[in-house]
Amino acid sequence: MAAVDHTLLSPTATWQEIKEVCDEGILYETATVCIPPSFVESAVKYVNGRIPICTVAGFPYGYSSTMSKVNEAAEAVKNGAKEIDMVINIGRLKDKSYDYILEEIKAVKRACQGKYLKVIIETCLLDMEEKIKMCEIVSDSGADFIKTSTGFFSDGATQEDVKLMINHVRPGVKVKAAGGISTLEDAAKFLQLGAARLGSSRLVKLVKSIY
Repeated sequence: MAAVDHTLLSPTATWQEIKEVCDEGILYETATVCIPPSFVESAVKYVNGRIPICTVAGFPYGYSSTMSKVNEAAEAVKNGAKEIDMVINIGRLKDKSYDYILEEIKAVKRACQGKYLKVIIETCLLDMEEKIKMCEIVSDSGADFIKTSTGFFSDGATQEDVKLMINHVRPGVKVKAAGGISTLEDAAKFLQLGAARLGSSRLVKLVKSIY
């Protein structure tokens, strides 16, 4: 489970549920626990260094302003988050406003103050050209990961998209597969393809059901 971001980003998530996810992440030694920004400060205190806390910026639609995303990232880092998953402005990508997207990612990366930044491109809404272009932009931005999906749209990670990302990002940029990873077999396949991180709310539950 060391490659899994154990995730709870439901809009109805309660503090009790966040604590349970943190406990599970600690028990199963996941890479992080990924939770809503409003819970970061409390969760950091709750886990007391036992697991890194990850959160999101511009989630899930990506159309908030650059400054909003920067402020979200900065506040999260101030509150103790170790990793930030941001959503790109998909409309700007479809407008081919590539400089806008690049500068936005760079701005959020600066706000992360050295913490990991993962860039969610929402592959199910993009065509092949857009996916390849985002691999190039993320590679140029200084971000640490490119990530397939939020999990809030029609489709999540696919093997084809992970293969494409692996083949088009430059060395040093890692791939995170997220959204719809519902079996341990799926998880193993994504890791075999080269994904360095998996985002899932289900994998820990599957392991718990087995053991």
